[in-house]
Amino acid sequence: MDRATIKSRKEVDFLVRRFYKAIRVHPTLGPIFNRVVQDWDHHLVHLSDFWEMILLKSGPGEAKFNPTKVHREVDAKVDHSIDQVHFGNWLELWFATIDRYFEGEVADFAKEHARRMAHMLFMRIWEAR
Repeated sequence: MDRATIKSRKEVDFLVRRFYKAIRVHPTLGPIFNRVVQDWDHHLVHLSDFWEMILLKSGPGEAKFNPTKVHREVDAKVDHSIDQVHFGNWLELWFATIDRYFEGEVADFAKEHARRMAHMLFMRIWEAR
């Protein structure tokens, strides 16, 4: 299968939807996400907005997003049980999804940004405890 470049909202949305399809059935991550996310259709649009902003510098803009707040709230909802393994699993799935379908500069940036974001969010969750 030829891999595509990420150049529009269409590819970002494809990436997000394939990734979260894998998340939902993952033995470690699925129970967390499926417990917290009530409306997957709405959530996927919101996540595509976020990644479009990050990867393509377009979309709704930064004012709409506060990943630290959201992840701290999720951690509280699951009895402060999120740990480094969860972020490692998340990154493994993110990288695998990108590598399966995409290539190029934006795909590489998507992996690097996710790595930095996972580290930062884990530290912010830990600080909030």
